[in-house]
Amino acid sequence: MTDSIQTPETADVPQEHLRSIRSFVLRQGHMTAAQQRAIDTLWPQFGVDYQAQVVDLNECFGRSNPKVLEIGFGMGTATVEIAKRLPDSDFLAIDVHGPGVGNILKLIGEEQVGNIRVMRHDAVEVVENMLADGALSGIHIFFPDPWHKKRHNKRRLVQTPFVAKLLPKLKTGGYIHLATDWEEYAVQMLEVLSGFENLQNTAADYAPTPSYRPETKFEARGKRLGHGVWDLVFEKIG
Repeated sequence: MTDSIQTPETADVPQEHLRSIRSFVLRQGHMTAAQQRAIDTLWPQFGVDYQAQVVDLNECFGRSNPKVLEIGFGMGTATVEIAKRLPDSDFLAIDVHGPGVGNILKLIGEEQVGNIRVMRHDAVEVVENMLADGALSGIHIFFPDPWHKKRHNKRRLVQTPFVAKLLPKLKTGGYIHLATDWEEYAVQMLEVLSGFENLQNTAADYAPTPSYRPETKFEARGKRLGHGVWDLVFEKIG
């Protein structure tokens, strides 16, 4: 049911091995001709190549508006809709799934959305090496792989070591917005975020879905099957 592909492989390893965390699991998929054409034609304008040095996001977007990092955009439909609903924010969208990268670029071209830049790389390396501290006003991680079998829980993306990497990149007053359709993972997310003294929950526990986040087809299907969806929105206070 989930449409994202992130997971750390070794989130419970000792501190000195945190660099082994990865934000994805590679999976194969069929690249359509339209998706490949979008990559070929639109990557020079909307794609950002990985480099092991800090980049100026204002230069990437050509303006100094608030920057939001999205990790794991799936096929990009929700990301494009969010960017349309929040035209005054810029979105750096990261995923490694080739057809998804092609599809989001295709949507960007079709809907003439100018406030998205796309990366196909491990988000952990991007966070560690390309983003300056305080560069982000928001972070979105929607429906990451829940790894629902208990023996696989350690592969989940949203764990303390990864959030600790993200928070320095977030401005004071910035927010982190998570969403999941797996209740046990929602409980873990709440526990992880609540463990940081410089994060403050915007709700008593789970937040109402913000108006900018559209309902995905997976989410709608889950609701029809009686599944719940949990949003968490925390603000950085220091």
